[in-house]
Amino acid sequence: MKGKYIKGRSITYDGSQLHSLYAFTEHDVQGDSVVAFRGPCRVQAEGLVDMEDRKKGAEIYSEDMVHFIVELFDSDLPRTLALQRLFLCVVKDVIEELKPELFISRRGDDLYIEVEVDEGQEESRKLTVSVATASPVSNLIHIGINVSSRNTPVPTLGLDDLEIPVDDFILKVLQGFINEMKGMESARCKVRGVG
Repeated sequence: MKGKYIKGRSITYDGSQLHSLYAFTEHDVQGDSVVAFRGPCRVQAEGLVDMEDRKKGAEIYSEDMVHFIVELFDSDLPRTLALQRLFLCVVKDVIEELKPELFISRRGDDLYIEVEVDEGQEESRKLTVSVATASPVSNLIHIGINVSSRNTPVPTLGLDDLEIPVDDFILKVLQGFINEMKGMESARCKVRGVG
């Protein structure tokens, strides 16, 4: 598993990046990989991979997000869906390491933070968007984490609201996910068969 942070330029995620060999063709990263970049998110309904959201006419928008695109060549969709959720657990771990006072909940393939909006009243604010899908040659995951919460179509929180340094966050998440993948490979290769 290789990782690369495309630092220093803004890339707008519009859903077109979620295709086989994106990391290789655009960023010279070949094989199983996770590529990170920062930029706006603008996915119109016709560009959505999640057909439930597409049927609702939903759109995904954020002025500023951190994006991770994972590509796996030796995986099927059920395993990729499990790895999508593992990735979100890594994101949650990193945020809780940087801000231990926060309570973050994972609901399926998204992360939320409860915030007090009025005395005694709390509201769930969405922190992430994510999807996993298959291509003809690989399986793919997109995870987006809000940096800005301004003008989003649903109540959100972003890394800026949480005062989390974006570059540090990206590097910790990249390394955390790569370590998980290496750890699973090592665990697979050290046990003997039984029976």
